[in-house]
Amino acid sequence: MTARHARGTATGRLAVALAAVGALTAGIGVWATVAEGGDRCTPDARLVAPCGAWWGAYLPYDRDGSLTRPVHAFERKIGRKLDLVYTYHDMSGNALDGTLLTDDERALGRDRLLMLAWESTVWKEPHHAGWTETQLGWKNIASGRYDAEILDPQIRRVKEYGRTVFLSFDQEVDARIKEGAGTPAEYVAAYRHLHDRFRELGADNVVWVWTVSGYLGMAEEMKRLYPGDRYVDWIGMDQYNYYLCHGTDTWRDFDASQRPTYDWLRANVSADKPVMLAEFATAPDPENPARQRDWYAKIPEVAPSLPEAKAYVHWNRAVPGPGCDLTVDAGAGLQGYREAGLDPYFRQPLPR
Repeated sequence: MTARHARGTATGRLAVALAAVGALTAGIGVWATVAEGGDRCTPDARLVAPCGAWWGAYLPYDRDGSLTRPVHAFERKIGRKLDLVYTYHDMSGNALDGTLLTDDERALGRDRLLMLAWESTVWKEPHHAGWTETQLGWKNIASGRYDAEILDPQIRRVKEYGRTVFLSFDQEVDARIKEGAGTPAEYVAAYRHLHDRFRELGADNVVWVWTVSGYLGMAEEMKRLYPGDRYVDWIGMDQYNYYLCHGTDTWRDFDASQRPTYDWLRANVSADKPVMLAEFATAPDPENPARQRDWYAKIPEVAPSLPEAKAYVHWNRAVPGPGCDLTVDAGAGLQGYREAGLDPYFRQPLPR
């Protein structure tokens, strides 16, 4: 989750808006789209949308333990249905946070893509509220120590679900080394073991996303943490414009916050894999709220120049620290984010 690292770098059309609002109001269409292009724009087996990109978000559960209510409420605010809902799980195996594909996830997955981030930790508070956890250790995952107790039951749940899901193992992996998870070589072994375990149990309905923070101060570590093209379908990156959050003071627009890491990953890890902006957001400028609106509103202008970025997933949760409200639930941020999400580039046909 995004609070893991503190030094990440940063970078409407009326007809579409009316169509999106109408679809939400009437409940029309499973996997509906207003994009043009017909079969030419049909996603491939890796869930890559060839004519644009997915529009997604991570939203926290509400106080009553519901995920569906926050997602539906957010969609009403932004005037469209999300293409992708991003959720996080630990490896406790408990019903609250350690169960892949909860009832809420299954309900949302009927007409949205799901992205499951699975952490090799046990969270100390429900829904990782205090950001504290116990590491299970990559070498222990790789050894098969947790196969029967933790991994296999959840893998079977994914297989039984049937629909294709995105899955990320230990997202922001470059930030986990200092937390005691293990070495890059141990992570690669753990990732490959988990990947192979899914295959051995016949759970082939998974698109694998390898996700790093993308902080370029960890460039060498990121290279060594890559499991290899055979094991990865997408490359994920979590980059923000933190501005005053985490003690930074430089405002970076959307392009400046995303392009450096995007370019580096394409040049140094893989030029063949689609890229997911697996977490992105901007902190507000309290002196100039319009800056936050414009940061989001510029996304459709920048997106075609990042052609392999095929999914944009907003982190819609405040993180610890002053100036760190990264949500777009109201005000100028919501205005800009809503405008961006109604652009045809982010209105692609979902899998049938």
